[in-house]
Amino acid sequence: MGLGHKRRNLLIAQALGTSSLNADILIISGTANASTIPLPEGVDYLTLPALYKCADGQYRSRRLSLALEEMIALRSQIICTAVKSFQPDVLIVDNVPRGAKGELNPTLEYVASQPHIHCILGLRDVLDNPSAVQRDWQRADNIAAIRHYYETMWVYGDSDIYDMRTEYGLPADITAKMHSLGYLNQRARLHHTTPNTRSSLEALQWPSLGH
Repeated sequence: MGLGHKRRNLLIAQALGTSSLNADILIISGTANASTIPLPEGVDYLTLPALYKCADGQYRSRRLSLALEEMIALRSQIICTAVKSFQPDVLIVDNVPRGAKGELNPTLEYVASQPHIHCILGLRDVLDNPSAVQRDWQRADNIAAIRHYYETMWVYGDSDIYDMRTEYGLPADITAKMHSLGYLNQRARLHHTTPNTRSSLEALQWPSLGH
């Protein structure tokens, strides 16, 4: 959910899709218009029934007239079925270790039973103020999820600028799983723009465009 999350995961998919790995990549997203973004061969989308987050932080169904519990159950079943069918070598979960309202719990249990699937949590470096992160992570039991299900954590940032290991007071066994990847190179996405968008960007005459 959210433009920043969509852009980051698109960039990762684009980078992997054009790498020498010859990978097939399935993006599972609750963002309905995500599939309109140009993608390389071997990358596709599965769009979930959409949620939105209210001002009070609570989730609601965006379009369907379903209760939240029904929406979470539906999304959870779709995600788990997709992972079982797709059989990924790597599952990268974005931002929320258990998914919205624990919707990933069945998938995480399944992945834990499949030694060939590597489970990675991807996080931006600044999540929220430390007290909010500690409160939210305790409420969602995120530490236990990371401890039991995730092999490693990718941090999209620079620990010399913001070190989430110390800022959020995380346990030593959790911080041992963290690997700072640095900030992602946004210019890579320019290779996947449409001709019209490319022309508009070139008209700006940015010196780094295309390099």
